[in-house]
Amino acid sequence: MKIAIIGTGRMGKALLNTFYKVYPNEILFAGRDITHTQQVINELGLNLQAVSLEVAMQAEVIIPTLWFADVQPWVQERAMALQGKILIDITNPFNETYEDFTTPYDTSSAEIIQQLIPHTYVVGAFKNTYWVVFDNPVLQGLKSDVYVTANKEEVRKKVMRLLEPLPFRILDAGTLKNNRTIERMTLLSRELSLKAGNYPRIAFNLWGLEHSSISG
Repeated sequence: MKIAIIGTGRMGKALLNTFYKVYPNEILFAGRDITHTQQVINELGLNLQAVSLEVAMQAEVIIPTLWFADVQPWVQERAMALQGKILIDITNPFNETYEDFTTPYDTSSAEIIQQLIPHTYVVGAFKNTYWVVFDNPVLQGLKSDVYVTANKEEVRKKVMRLLEPLPFRILDAGTLKNNRTIERMTLLSRELSLKAGNYPRIAFNLWGLEHSSISG
């Protein structure tokens, strides 16, 4: 299963480094400029060749690491190419000041993206995971949780199996509507970590679950 990570920013680098350790032969990495993309790969010390966006779009699983405002036109422009594929949405619809959301309470960025590309399987994941956490997702003996959401259970389970080897605790968080809570809790966690003085090293961990991954 080929996995395409799109974007060379902080989350793109973090996801690339993490996925490459588990799936070195399955990763496709693309950005706006292939030369810069290869520079990012080289800086991370990975034995990987950057690919064009057209090649990356051939993967079965696509992870765009764009801001929510940017990912909306991005998926609309590529709706045909995304048909039948899995798109992992990592976005949070924060406003520019990180004080509120650009979406109303009765929806989430994941739901909006699914509406824009109805023939693609949108899966929410890594929304609660800040980029620095990927370097060391275990703190005080606790793994950072990754909440996986999708409207189709079989797709959700498929992505959970894909993520299982990563150094996180993978949890079945139900359908896409649950991102309304996950996204807002992520903004709250940011505020709490700023007050505690350890932003952005903050992530969720739900106490009381005995297993490394939990399915519904």
